Amino acid sequence: MQALDIVLLDLRALDTFGDFFIIMSAESHRHMRALKESLLLEIKKTDLTSHHVEGSAESGWVLLDLGGIIINIFTSTERDFYQLEQLWSDALEVVRVL
Repeated sequence: MQALDIVLLDLRALDTFGDFFIIMSAESHRHMRALKESLLLEIKKTDLTSHHVEGSAESGWVLLDLGGIIINIFTSTERDFYQLEQLWSDALEVVRVL
């Protein structure tokens, strides 16, 4: 159930709505649903709170809002289209797992 091309961006120096962006890709809509459900289960085990979930696997983009942490799960096509890494290019890239 591993996501592809995971990147963690530190937004704190940019004075934005969140502290961190996590961006990852899924191989299919089924893979995206599985990642979302797995992440939500893991979040429940922590002191983090899922404030909002937006989008669907069928749309190609799911967003999990954890307050200061925003998790974005994309299909490869949607990730290429929206190019969030380019949009937030001033953010510090903390880690990337290919």
